[in-house]
Amino acid sequence: MEKLTIIGAGNLGIAIAKGVVNAGLLEASNVVLTRRNLQHLDALKQEGFQVSDNNLTAIERATFVVLCVQPKQLESVLEEINPALVDQVLVSVITGVSVELIAAKVDSGTAIVRAMPNTAVAIGESMTCICSSNEVSKAVEQQVVQIFESLGEVLVIEERLMKAATVLGASGIAFFMRYLRAATQGGIEMGFHPEEAQQIAVQTAKGAASLIISQGNHPEVEIDRVTTPQGCTIAGLNEMEHQGFSSALIKGLLTSFEKINSISS
Repeated sequence: MEKLTIIGAGNLGIAIAKGVVNAGLLEASNVVLTRRNLQHLDALKQEGFQVSDNNLTAIERATFVVLCVQPKQLESVLEEINPALVDQVLVSVITGVSVELIAAKVDSGTAIVRAMPNTAVAIGESMTCICSSNEVSKAVEQQVVQIFESLGEVLVIEERLMKAATVLGASGIAFFMRYLRAATQGGIEMGFHPEEAQQIAVQTAKGAASLIISQGNHPEVEIDRVTTPQGCTIAGLNEMEHQGFSSALIKGLLTSFEKINSISS
């Protein structure tokens, strides 16, 4: 990878730029960030990144061009940069926009990768799913994987699963946040101050996830380690199930999935 251009350097674009540099994949001087108002990129310029308000010149000699614009801006951006596309790989992180839709707006044969990170990209803990067009070789796809591995975990999937990945991985952040809010409220009702209840709930959730990551066990295996006959844990779990905890979560995921299928490409 010789040069990376990020078109639409908002929070996500900046996180990608910093992740690539922090991982040692590129020097800051080989990363170009574009934005209409360059004042927002002054701090990045001071750190050695290149900044530009000209997308056409910014993608020259770039290995990868990351599209971080809003969906409504995509068509005009693709029309703008298409004349300068030679052998650059387009990497789209735009929600709900298919590889086919992007391919229809650029010259035939352009290599396109679609990536779906989540908001934890800001702290290098994203779960990113990616898929590629037929023009993308395994070697190039692996380079894109490396980019996003600098920002968390990566899974290569079929494009037909990208909408599901958006719900489970991107919307999933909100679903877990709602659990943490509920757990915090329960802690307050049991007597903790709000900040104490939140600290316990958040660290417990972090520990639970870390156990699965490090041990590789099914969640039920770890649940069995906590529950004891006639104990308080199994009593609480059973009450949650009686109240529809698991079914409510699954129904929420499927409702989000139905919604994204009705509004995106």
